[in-house]
Amino acid sequence: MTPQTQQAWIVERQGLPKDALRLHPDWPVPDKPEKGEVLVKVQAVALNPLGYKLMKLLPNWMTKRPYPPEYDLSGVIEDGNDSEFHAGDEVFGFIPADKAAATKQGALQQYARVPANALALRPRNVTPTEAAGFTLAAQTAWQALFKAGGFEAGQTILVNGASSSVGAFTVQIAKAKGAGRIVATASEKNEDFVRSLGADEFIDYTKEPLHKYLTKNPPSPKFHMIFDAVGLTDPALFTHCAAYLAPGGVFVSSGPVQGLRPFVPIIKTAFAISWPAWLGGIPRTYKIILVKHNPSDFKQLVQLVEEGKLKPIVDSVYGFDDALAAYERIMSRRARGKVVLKVDPATT
Repeated sequence: MTPQTQQAWIVERQGLPKDALRLHPDWPVPDKPEKGEVLVKVQAVALNPLGYKLMKLLPNWMTKRPYPPEYDLSGVIEDGNDSEFHAGDEVFGFIPADKAAATKQGALQQYARVPANALALRPRNVTPTEAAGFTLAAQTAWQALFKAGGFEAGQTILVNGASSSVGAFTVQIAKAKGAGRIVATASEKNEDFVRSLGADEFIDYTKEPLHKYLTKNPPSPKFHMIFDAVGLTDPALFTHCAAYLAPGGVFVSSGPVQGLRPFVPIIKTAFAISWPAWLGGIPRTYKIILVKHNPSDFKQLVQLVEEGKLKPIVDSVYGFDDALAAYERIMSRRARGKVVLKVDPATT
């Protein structure tokens, strides 16, 4: 029988997670799911940068605090609510950000209401802990490649920040879908990891500014697409890209790293994007990927997981009580893959 109360991490105020979050031992279990939703008993939750950015950036008057944060999860169906799922089904997926905002439902609790179309049966070749870190980052990678970048088999692409969760999924998806050549960047310590994902060439971006290296060593052919999974930290990679991004090529960014900071690089990038090429602007297309849940995209990603072509990458696993330490890990920007919390201590 489903309990009436549960343990849940709750965002109570604006600030860093150590100041904004508190563990509640008796938070109400969500009400009966609405049409199109199911109730999930959560096994594991993966943290996303969006979670702590919103905590830090948005004041209480702009949000519906208090509420549980986070989006990605794995778990067991508690109430299938006349959906395709039944009680006991092992699933993974996420709560889309717009749905979370409207319903005050987040993943970092023992029970969560989740849209049924944002879930899939967990493939047998991944554990609940691995599956929890898949959906949001993988859909971001997929949509960056195909929706924003117009990726096609045989193309040459650059993935900047390939050791991040989004970057790692991008390399794997591009490889599975027939990329002609994948050039990936990360720090030297992550070279073997990035190559193991399917990268054909590796660049250590700590040795020299990446735009300088690429200008001196342009690929042949030039990149058809650049995906900057690092975000808006330095506009130089875009402002110099005519030297290494082919005409008609697309520069895709994952967006600001720390909310609206750093402010100056964002302003410089906005200026470079908007200034017409005939007045000396950059003659290349720039897009920021804003992921939106698409059941068709999700289905294709699940198929890649089932085929063993897309493997969730877990950086570290924390107990449910250690959420604040887990947030410190993801905010360090040193995580290689997903940072996961085991909500159910028996979860593998």
